[in-house]
Amino acid sequence: MRCLRDRMKLIPIVLAAALLASSANAQPVDLQRSSIRVTARQMNVPFDGQFRSFTASLAWDDRKPEASKATVEVDLASFDLGEPSFNDEARGKAFLDAARVPRATFTTSSIRTLGSGRYEATGKLGIKGVTRDVTVPFSIREDGGRRIFEASLPLKRLDYGIGEGEWSDTKTLANETMIQVRLVTNAGR
Repeated sequence: MRCLRDRMKLIPIVLAAALLASSANAQPVDLQRSSIRVTARQMNVPFDGQFRSFTASLAWDDRKPEASKATVEVDLASFDLGEPSFNDEARGKAFLDAARVPRATFTTSSIRTLGSGRYEATGKLGIKGVTRDVTVPFSIREDGGRRIFEASLPLKRLDYGIGEGEWSDTKTLANETMIQVRLVTNAGR
């Protein structure tokens, strides 16, 4: 009887593995070669930052791009401006509030082909407890046996409550922020 119970416990694991294996289009993302960068302007002077820790799940179908799916989850406490005191402020309550809402997420709901390796992904972007529908233009190219997905998303930071109090003044810190995402996978996988 114990042996049967042990085998029954394995059924959900075997089913999950079978589902993952049947998703031949699932592509592991090379996080060492991938990046999420941010460009903003303070007093009209550009500055850059990046998220050092994130995960991405990508199931791309070359023959049917509209059936493809992607999810990106970003660790907000990993935001890096290159200076510890700036990092602390950016991760704090007035900006990313990483202690209260540690992750930002984007999950696709649809993908549309634009032609010439260009696409649009529509989905939900959640940052700091606010979730909005966004459309993200992206491109795909192959280079040295790798497939590179690149996207640039203009984001209005105040839509997500990023930059509260004195930082809500758009003359000091511009409302528009550019998010650049680069996800790298092995080509043809």
